[in-house]
Amino acid sequence: MDEKDQISGKILEAISSQLAALGIDLNAMCSAGAGEIKVKAICVVPDLGDSVKEMADSPRDQVVMVRVDQQSAAALDCWVESGSVKSRSEAAALFIREGLKVHSRELGELEDALQEVDSAIVLHNASTQF
Repeated sequence: MDEKDQISGKILEAISSQLAALGIDLNAMCSAGAGEIKVKAICVVPDLGDSVKEMADSPRDQVVMVRVDQQSAAALDCWVESGSVKSRSEAAALFIREGLKVHSRELGELEDALQEVDSAIVLHNASTQF
């Protein structure tokens, strides 16, 4: 058994224990035969849960229209189906927000470069007016 399988096993054990504490036997539900109840377990990374709460605390008043491919739309739909977010719009907003956080260093460098360009343009315009 490789390290990934060991980690997955530990996660499954932790989930099973927490569900057992609620009176739910995950093992019995997962081993159900044909025509019986099937289980779908969805784990949401805690950081994303925090981001969803943060997003709810701030207004989403800016509209950004985007077109996505079928695979991206299906991924957004999975998040809606999981109950983690209420809509595709909220899912897209969440992942835009998270992507901006991940790339904040690069975005900061870009903003700095754009400010330098703006300053150079202002200086150039000021020097050519005399």
